[in-house]
Amino acid sequence: MKENNKLDILVIAVHPDDAELGCGGTILKHVSMGRKVGVVDLTRGELGTRGTPETRGMEALDAARILGLSVRENLGLRDGFFRNDESHQLKVIQVIRKYRPEIIISNALHDRHPDHGRAGDLINDSVFLAGLRKIETIEEDSTQVPHRARLVLQLIQDYYIKPDIVVDISDHWEKKVDAIKAFQSQFFNSTYKENEPETYISKPDFLEYIEGRAREYGKYIGATHAEGFTCRRLLGVDDLFVLK
Repeated sequence: MKENNKLDILVIAVHPDDAELGCGGTILKHVSMGRKVGVVDLTRGELGTRGTPETRGMEALDAARILGLSVRENLGLRDGFFRNDESHQLKVIQVIRKYRPEIIISNALHDRHPDHGRAGDLINDSVFLAGLRKIETIEEDSTQVPHRARLVLQLIQDYYIKPDIVVDISDHWEKKVDAIKAFQSQFFNSTYKENEPETYISKPDFLEYIEGRAREYGKYIGATHAEGFTCRRLLGVDDLFVLK
């Protein structure tokens, strides 16, 4: 493993733009604190009603620059048809072992889009398997070292889910919106002239919905905007006075 590959946080999400929508502010906040953050998109989003895999790939790179990511890559799994099986798990295990993150953020475990929940389970299972030394994966002709992240969180996406933890992103809200809007083919953009149908997420009020949820989560911790996450295990703190 190349030490300069190591990340503090790795977001693994199924579609380009999932990371920006679900945890763009959290990414920006930790990058501003000097943390190394990367995003791995599982698919190219080729089944999306608007845009093309090529345009979405360019948009993902634009968003990565806005977020200050240390790395962004795409595994090229089949949008809509990937499965939580051995062949797909091995691909996710490889990127986990490649970047050896302390924290992994995945898709929601249950959501309106069936890919989200399936990806959440795929990533969760792969996180566990990545720590098993008897599962062998190869990177650049070398056997990878097993790695188990110390914390796995899930995004809260379309469906409302009560979060287990919320992160204050008030200082980073505007830049999060910029990162979302980098996906011009997907979200409302008055200059986007392509002759493509309107979708659920391309309507002007979709971004208002995203902000409404961020304001709701922020309200509970005395912040203007916040992002929520779930966790499959109990979370602990060393100092009660650091809680908001």
